[in-house]
Amino acid sequence: MNVDAEHLKMTRRAMLSRTVEAAAATAGITSFQALNAAPPDFTAIKEPAWDMHCHLTGVDGTPEERLTQLLEYADRVAIERLVIFLGLGRLHDPPPEQVRRHNDYVLRALSHRPDRAFGFAYLNPKYVEESIRELDRCVRDGPMVGIKLWIATRCNDPCLDPIVRRAVKLKAVVLQHVWFKTTGNYPTESTPTDLAELAARHPDASFIAAHVGGNWECGLRAIRATKNVWAGISGSAPAAGMVEMAVRELGAERVMYGSDGGGRSFASQLSKVHGADIPQSAKRLILRENIRGVLRPILASKGIRV
Repeated sequence: MNVDAEHLKMTRRAMLSRTVEAAAATAGITSFQALNAAPPDFTAIKEPAWDMHCHLTGVDGTPEERLTQLLEYADRVAIERLVIFLGLGRLHDPPPEQVRRHNDYVLRALSHRPDRAFGFAYLNPKYVEESIRELDRCVRDGPMVGIKLWIATRCNDPCLDPIVRRAVKLKAVVLQHVWFKTTGNYPTESTPTDLAELAARHPDASFIAAHVGGNWECGLRAIRATKNVWAGISGSAPAAGMVEMAVRELGAERVMYGSDGGGRSFASQLSKVHGADIPQSAKRLILRENIRGVLRPILASKGIRV
């Protein structure tokens, strides 16, 4: 079998990544910092964005300092708001006290710039009662507006049902990490199919499928029929055709921009939308209007106008 010689060449993206990593190592900074330190010219951007998937990583300092630096980079590429969660180093199955520390870290950042950032409460659904108490603490009695679920348990597990019911009562959005890995998922890592199953049990809840399942061709089809699931396009390479397929399969009204910063740069993730062959009206929905619409009920309940 002949292999196309072009596949053997180092791509421009790989060259940039390696150059950035080498420069960052020499300067003692992270790749995220380096990638955002010299942004492309985004002065012609017509559509400002809300980033629905961001972590306090890739930057240094206190929670307040980290958010300040992220916002400095966001300003360069016309990102108005960040949704942040998972404040500390990750554990696959964190105990309730660790979950609380994660959320306390994010709460500190939110108190610093409530005009620019929203937060989602990180939960471990295996601890149902503790999760509901933490949801109440962070959302009902605090400034957060949604839930972040990772890989402690697969999201079609019945243990999530009381947590989702509580989220619905609070008007909180549920963002679930989902993946179809070619090498195989972790045993407790959710797939888009798992999320579609959960969402079908709770048609009055609003869900975001983070990363569109990694393998986005499969992920988009898995959630297509479940109308209360939005595709979050965060955290994968800016492959040609991804956003076009999402719009074709789901409609532009069910696609949301996110970066997964600081694991990814803002500019590389924005390029998925700005470079997509879709109408400007669709880009406006994906970059800002869809996440604004999903968050509007809980923001209104907290007296926040957007």
